[in-house]
Amino acid sequence: MRIVICDDDREQIEQLTRQLRQFFTSLHSKLPDIVSFESGEALLADTGSKDIVFLDIEMAGLNGIYVGKALKEQNKNTIIFIITSYVEYLDDAMRFHVFRYLTKPLNPQRLYDNLKEALHLYNTLSTTIAIETKDGLYTYNAYEIICVEAQARKVILYTLQRELESINSIDYWDEELSLPCFFRCHRSFIVNMKYIDHFDHSLIHLCSDRYTAYLTRRKYSELREKYLLYLESTR
Repeated sequence: MRIVICDDDREQIEQLTRQLRQFFTSLHSKLPDIVSFESGEALLADTGSKDIVFLDIEMAGLNGIYVGKALKEQNKNTIIFIITSYVEYLDDAMRFHVFRYLTKPLNPQRLYDNLKEALHLYNTLSTTIAIETKDGLYTYNAYEIICVEAQARKVILYTLQRELESINSIDYWDEELSLPCFFRCHRSFIVNMKYIDHFDHSLIHLCSDRYTAYLTRRKYSELREKYLLYLESTR
C-alpha cells in the first residue's frame, strides 16, 4: 500500500505522517509506504501508485479540486481524503466522489476511525478472487463481482464483464467473499452492496435493474442496517 500526502504546508505534512505511523503501529501492522508532495503539479507528475491520498484543497498552483479530479481520472479506485478549512469547496469535491472530508486541525480519533473504514474499502478493491470453472481459472477483483446465484446444481457469478459458472458451492463463496460489501441475502444469493439500486422485503435490484436477487424476509432488517453502514463508509 502507498499513502500519499499533498499539502503545501510542510508542518501539516509532518504532523499527518506522524499520525499515520502511530495509527499503523497501534494496529501492529506493517507500515505502508508514505510519501508526500508540496504541490499538485508534483503529485500528478509522480508515476507511483496512489492507493490512499490526503489532499489539501487550498494550495498554490493547482488546487486540490483539480488534482482530485485528475487522480480519479487516472484511477477511479484511488481513495481520497480532502483536508480543508474551507467548507465552500465541499460541493465541488463531492462531484468526484471523495471518501471523506477532514477539517484542520485534524482530530486524531476521527482520522483513525475514518482510516479504518478506508482500509476496509482498500482491501475490497485490491482483493483478487480466483473463479474456477470447467473451462479454466479466471481472476477478478472482488469489487467486479455483482452477485452470486445458486441455480439448481449450478452456481453463477455475475461480474461486470461476464457470467461464469463456478465449480464451487454458494457456501464456498459465502466464505470466500467475506468482505464488508458482500451480503448473503438468501440461501441462493450473495450480493455486492456496491451495486444495489433499491430493495424491498423480497427482492434486491442491482445494476440499474439488470439483475435481481431474492431477499429472505427475516434478513431485511439486517440488510438495511448493513447497507446503510456500507453507504456511510463509502461517502
